[in-house]
Amino acid sequence: MLQTIPAFSQEAGGTNAGEDFFRPPTNLFQLITTYRTAPANGSNGTVTNVTTGTLDFRYDHAIDLAPMWILALRSDLPVLAKNPFSSDNPDRNYLLGVGDADVQAVLVHNLSQRLAVGFGARLITPTGGDTFGSGKWQVMPMVGARYALWEISPSSYLEPVLRYDASFAGDPTRRNISDLQIAPTLNIGLADQWYVSLFPSADIRINFGDPITGQTGRLFLPFDFRVGRKLDGGAALSFELGVPIIKDYPVYNIKTQVRFNQTF
Repeated sequence: MLQTIPAFSQEAGGTNAGEDFFRPPTNLFQLITTYRTAPANGSNGTVTNVTTGTLDFRYDHAIDLAPMWILALRSDLPVLAKNPFSSDNPDRNYLLGVGDADVQAVLVHNLSQRLAVGFGARLITPTGGDTFGSGKWQVMPMVGARYALWEISPSSYLEPVLRYDASFAGDPTRRNISDLQIAPTLNIGLADQWYVSLFPSADIRINFGDPITGQTGRLFLPFDFRVGRKLDGGAALSFELGVPIIKDYPVYNIKTQVRFNQTF
């Protein structure tokens, strides 16, 4: 007979590297470097590609509220380097600054050994100003579920998550944000502490807000995958690549990301 999984369980012998939405470690520090290009306004009404490099400092903390209940807290502080065109930067030099910081709280309930559900919200603050942020306060409610796929391996699972990003205050001259974000994550645990995740980020987008530069429709559908390995001492390293399949709503032309995780 199978035993009940404790609230903070990371499947025995599995490859949970701290990125499982419903199996959070007590403490997790992530250093995330992201490179992406995306369409933006250029000189004389043209469209150009802007490159953005982000170094994100992320800290997660999980609180065991009751048997099978977890409160997962998160905070992000991104530092950006980008080369936008503006009247103050006509030569498109790279500028460096702090982006929009955020805080997040998610309540997770393990319904059974296989199935868990969770819901919560993220608050995004306009700390990035005109150059490095949206200029808007944003709230992002989210909901998701997790289903263990032990038939594949002990640490494999299907984990769909839905988020809705909506602006509610801030600079009235900046675009209003209203988009649905989807992550139909499939994580496959492999031998020797390796793992592969399909659609690990909520990069599938449907835009219901103001259009962005180069937009011709509402949908952004990329192929997004991550490959990583859990290391000794609670550390993990991973690489993610995202390339558009449909970019009527052009979130990015290409995205690469390297993550270093440290659980403790």
